[in-house]
Amino acid sequence: MGFRGLAGGAAVVVAVALAYGAYAPDKIEAWFPAAGVYAHRAHDALGGAANERASAQAPAETRTPAALVSVATAKRMDYPVTIDGLGQVQAYNTVTVRTRVDGQIEKIAFQEGQMVKAGDLIAQIDPRPFQAALDQAKAKQAQDQANLANAKLDLQRYATLAKQSFATQQQLDTQNALVTQLIAQIAADAAAIDATQVQLDYTTIRAPITGRVGFRLVDEGNIVNAAQQTGIVSIAQLQPIAVVFTAPEDDVWRINAAMARGAPQVEVRTSDGARLLATGTLTVVDNQVDVPSGSIRLKAEFGNKDSALWPGLAVATRLMVDVAKNALVVPDRAVQHGPDGLFVYVIDDQNRAAVRPVAVSHEDEDLAVIDKGLNDGDRVVTVGQYGLQPGARVGIDASASTGS
Repeated sequence: MGFRGLAGGAAVVVAVALAYGAYAPDKIEAWFPAAGVYAHRAHDALGGAANERASAQAPAETRTPAALVSVATAKRMDYPVTIDGLGQVQAYNTVTVRTRVDGQIEKIAFQEGQMVKAGDLIAQIDPRPFQAALDQAKAKQAQDQANLANAKLDLQRYATLAKQSFATQQQLDTQNALVTQLIAQIAADAAAIDATQVQLDYTTIRAPITGRVGFRLVDEGNIVNAAQQTGIVSIAQLQPIAVVFTAPEDDVWRINAAMARGAPQVEVRTSDGARLLATGTLTVVDNQVDVPSGSIRLKAEFGNKDSALWPGLAVATRLMVDVAKNALVVPDRAVQHGPDGLFVYVIDDQNRAAVRPVAVSHEDEDLAVIDKGLNDGDRVVTVGQYGLQPGARVGIDASASTGS
């Protein structure tokens, strides 16, 4: 073998050693300590280049994962236009039951918190003094009636004697006046009997309305009088019941228009709006706007058969004043606020996000009515907007995505 052959073979051995060292620098360093540093350099250079090529060849989708979002479809429907407000429940009627005569309470005929009907016994006052006065008035009437009967007989006698000239005309006129006087006295006795009977009836105190009684304000044995302000008990009418609430003055024309078409529907919810309590109708619009607050007071009536509404309860109200026919709606959470106004993220057929400015005419906590910016069937993002950029590819969360 010549020199060239030996040199070529040595070169091949060196090349193989370098190549092996690039992949296993630790073994080369163990076998040939002087060549270890060169093997490590070759390994680092070869690894970095390979990583750069792999990174350059990797598609953009693998470098930036698609954002996971929930979507809903814009669709058309009849949308109820409502006015939200805050109100307070009031009893339809509230009566404080008081005595109209003086006396001692013999009996309390109700239980606190009981439902009573109009005419039910509430309390009984000692009737004996009033019964005695009534008996006295009746006795006085009987006395005057007896006197009248005798006076009429005397009048007949005087009339007969006057015809025979045994009595003067003056005696006849005097007796006639006495009869007339006694007739008037009997009429006064009848009026006194009626007045005394009314006083006696007042000793039996009955419920003037149907409703629920509150706490008892007096006990059996107490002395009550007609002049005192403290009553016996209060009665609140709960069925039906009323809710007084307010609306902005700018909506007065819409409310009046709705009233002209018929009694508008009013929904009442808990103060946080989470639970529906009752549905009723608007009955009264106040005759003037409250200037300091810029609002109008309204009253609605509810059947309240389940007693869900209670006097004094704070509630959230929703008054329906119109219906937007065939309106384009999306979930309200799809509408975002930006520096240039309202917008939504629309997902195209390639599952890429695009920003779409929109105009909203009505909205509530569930839906928003879109006047401009969307078409029927557009897919809008409802959850995951904060991780999106225009043109970004998205992944659709099928389990959470629904129609509007």
